[in-house]
Amino acid sequence: MHDTTPVSDVAPLAAAAAQTEPEPIEQLCIDTIRTLAIDAVQAANSGHPGTPMALAPVAYLLARQLRMNPRNPGWFDRDRFVLSAGHASMLQYAMLHLTGFDLCLDEIKNFRQWNSQTPGHPEFGHTAGVEATTGPLGQGCMTAVGMAMAEAHLGAVYNRPGHAIIDHHTYVICSDGDLMEGASHEAASLAGHLRLGKLIFIYDDNRITIDGSTDLTYSDDVPGRFRAYGWHVQNLGDQANDLPALAEALQNARAETDRPSIVIVQSHIAFGSPNKQDTSAAHGAPLGVEEVALTKEAYGWPTDEPFLIPDRVRDHMLEAVDRGDRAEAAWNEAFESYRQQHPDLAAQLESSIAGGLPVDWDAGVPEFEVEGAAIATRAASGKVLNAIGSRIPWLIGGSGDLAGSNNSLLEGAGNFAANAYAGRNIFFGIREHLMAAACSGMALHGGIRPYAATFFVFTDYARPAIRLAALMGLPVIYVMTHDSIGLGEDGPTHQPIEHLASLRAMPGLHVVRPADANETAAAWKYAIERTDGPTMLVLTRQKLPVMEPSDALSVGVTRGAYVAADSDNERPDVLIMASGSEVSIALEGRTLLAAQGVQARVISMPCWEQFRTQPTEYRDEVLPPGVRARVAIEAGSTAGWHEWVGEHGDVLGIDRFGASAPAPELFRQFGFTAQNVAERAQAALENCE
Repeated sequence: MHDTTPVSDVAPLAAAAAQTEPEPIEQLCIDTIRTLAIDAVQAANSGHPGTPMALAPVAYLLARQLRMNPRNPGWFDRDRFVLSAGHASMLQYAMLHLTGFDLCLDEIKNFRQWNSQTPGHPEFGHTAGVEATTGPLGQGCMTAVGMAMAEAHLGAVYNRPGHAIIDHHTYVICSDGDLMEGASHEAASLAGHLRLGKLIFIYDDNRITIDGSTDLTYSDDVPGRFRAYGWHVQNLGDQANDLPALAEALQNARAETDRPSIVIVQSHIAFGSPNKQDTSAAHGAPLGVEEVALTKEAYGWPTDEPFLIPDRVRDHMLEAVDRGDRAEAAWNEAFESYRQQHPDLAAQLESSIAGGLPVDWDAGVPEFEVEGAAIATRAASGKVLNAIGSRIPWLIGGSGDLAGSNNSLLEGAGNFAANAYAGRNIFFGIREHLMAAACSGMALHGGIRPYAATFFVFTDYARPAIRLAALMGLPVIYVMTHDSIGLGEDGPTHQPIEHLASLRAMPGLHVVRPADANETAAAWKYAIERTDGPTMLVLTRQKLPVMEPSDALSVGVTRGAYVAADSDNERPDVLIMASGSEVSIALEGRTLLAAQGVQARVISMPCWEQFRTQPTEYRDEVLPPGVRARVAIEAGSTAGWHEWVGEHGDVLGIDRFGASAPAPELFRQFGFTAQNVAERAQAALENCE
């Protein structure tokens, strides 16, 4: 063991040991992890070697202790591991390679190169065994909270006496940077409140950031902070290389079932490097050829064999494969016994894990009648959500302290709370960032279809997690209400002006802004059936008239755009496009135009992203290329609309912040009236003459 031996004394000690007896296998494995990281970063001339060098002992222990099967990374009852300190990716890649995951040594050698399986930060779906894309610091902490919530919920729903078929832990390695980010505060606060006893953080307190010592910016009492959150805290101090102490701490954390745990170790970044240990020089840059040689000498390691993996190490680490096979086989046997005793629950769990949908899952979705009262799309959404939720028992979610306003409660489904994890209504508190990231964690965990709800403007707080959900292709559903100046008197701080445009710019996210209650029902169906990425439903506070329910409407929503009302002529004079609440205004404008002898077609465009995927024939059928007079109407930024209206088209939008006033007055002041729509359409016609 290196323990706390000063770095200047490491080389002679290692050399003396080499002359007497073989190095213990544990230390040999630890130094293999270190040198793989050193060599990969050096070969790439890019990356972060310091933390893998520091945390190799922790990685070694986790590789030996994690409940996992390298031959089947998706085995459902495995432990989850999240590297929130994603810059230390070589630590995880070394673990995955050495324990037999499908990550060959050539991929280690190609670290950070084009088309390699070892990108700069671990990416879910790209590298076998990577559970989450973490990238920005703090994200992994929050995502892991969602994983632990999913485990707790599924265990409460499906486990029965003598049949603990859902029983695993979620481990997180986090850094000083993770805990500086406000995101980690949201994560730790809710996890402590919910008493998630199977969540374990390992905090690498190496006291170094890119700018230098954390003394520059950071003096938190981290143990005290986490105790205040209600966590089980073990502060090991300068014992990052003490395997018995680390092993005991991890065992204590697993034994603590009523609180989440954090194990704090004060590691030495770039441990063993004579000139760069405990400096920011090893944070985000290779050691350099000379320092690599000096460091390997300090380890007693050959300096002329890059990417060396001793046979003893390979054999020892690959024992993880047999351990994993045995663990999964035992679980499969236990699950078969469970299936015999509880066949309905077993079938339901298998269906939820597979991401399927029950037969007739949408049979109870309401159809809203034109003769009925006007209804806000947020209210219609609540009715549809409950109809769907009653038939999909693994649909679970909640709101950031706005459940009543979002209409996001599942009636009769119970509340998810500490030691009452079977409930399906999650109260996230005023933690929008955590809410979105935790829902990603639930989706990554599997067995759950999560949704998250808040005001549309607060996507500003949730956006980083939404972006990562899009990057990972996760089927999270976001329910975002109060979608425009239509929310009224709360004013410009709460009126989302630029949000539609900015979120439409995010690859992989489908933004759906339905025009009425029936489009809202169709939007929910679309969101449920879409499984290759996140979908955001953007809904009104104000009441809207109900359009005629029809197959054309429901199918049109699933295709992204459709003709909501056509002209009497075979070819319209002008096309009027809109989304959400502005569709009803466009329809009123069409009526005024008809009285003036102008034939207008109104197109509802709830989802641009889906409309772009449609065949050219369909897009041209909805937006005939020969009709140059085009007007778009949306109570938000005009950015992006010229893709649809063309160079000469007109966009009635809002390119300034809103104001505080009743919604009808705001719509009048900003020109969202049928009369103004008709006038803009007439002007568009004149411009095309």
